[in-house]
Amino acid sequence: MSTHHQSKPTRAKSLRKGLHPRNLHNQGYDFPALVKSHPALAPHVKSNAHGDLSIDFADPVAVKTLNAALLNRYYHIADWDIPGGALCPPIPGRADYIHYMADLLGIEPGPAQPNIKLLDIGTGANGIYPLLACQIYGWQCVGSDINTQSLENVARIIAHNPTLKDRFTLRTQPDKNHIFEGIIQAGEFFDVSVCNPPFHGSLDEALKGNRLKRNNLARSRGEQQAKTKSPTLNFGGLGAELWCKGGEQLFLKKLIRESQAYSTQCRWFTSLVSKADNVKPAKKLIRKLGAVDVREIEMKQGNKMTRVLAWTYL
Repeated sequence: MSTHHQSKPTRAKSLRKGLHPRNLHNQGYDFPALVKSHPALAPHVKSNAHGDLSIDFADPVAVKTLNAALLNRYYHIADWDIPGGALCPPIPGRADYIHYMADLLGIEPGPAQPNIKLLDIGTGANGIYPLLACQIYGWQCVGSDINTQSLENVARIIAHNPTLKDRFTLRTQPDKNHIFEGIIQAGEFFDVSVCNPPFHGSLDEALKGNRLKRNNLARSRGEQQAKTKSPTLNFGGLGAELWCKGGEQLFLKKLIRESQAYSTQCRWFTSLVSKADNVKPAKKLIRKLGAVDVREIEMKQGNKMTRVLAWTYL
């Protein structure tokens, strides 16, 4: 990446990319710097068809190593790792969600804000939202999950990063039919809850989606599809991150209905909504349940458009 005449092209680039203005990844990835701070990334970095440095985004190990490098260099998180088959989140997009939540709460970047409390529903094995919220804004975070294996992995990440110890707490959801119940305790108040709902309706659908994504990645690199074998994902006990009965639509319905019972214990309830068709029915239900403000926050990463739905009863 050229560092000459930085001011002009930078702006065009960040606008094209469409990430939040405070997002540290607006300029794309600085691979030489990433390799320097995280040498394990070196074997995965190669020139792509355009002669730019990149990694093979269809290779789960390369993507995971890139994530570890980004978290290390930009957010001072050491030894981030996830088990094979666990959901590997794109860091720039996840950081965007947190920046937009700061905007929603009317927070300016500055000294740490431990008085702000965030709840992450389904934190997964990666714990990404609380990790970023702790490191970017110094918030107090709670990550909940139904999968104890996932939580054990996040606990290991926290143990390797002493600054997180007093900021990031984990809670197990004992009942798969509940979301907030059993997690939000009596007398407790959160400023915001975040969620990345399971996208697919079944394991089969999740595998199909993964195959499609891999083929698209191969096509964009100009390779034959034949090369992409069946998914290298093994959803080893981590299925809940990727699919649930009824998919995203049903999960959102459940999340929204249950939020009403905790209307006085959380200022803003929010969730990512991947499928555009799910927005309208979700908004309708939110209004029906008496929310006083409903917002749709659009986020763009590269060509991918996604949105966060936010609602409050207060």
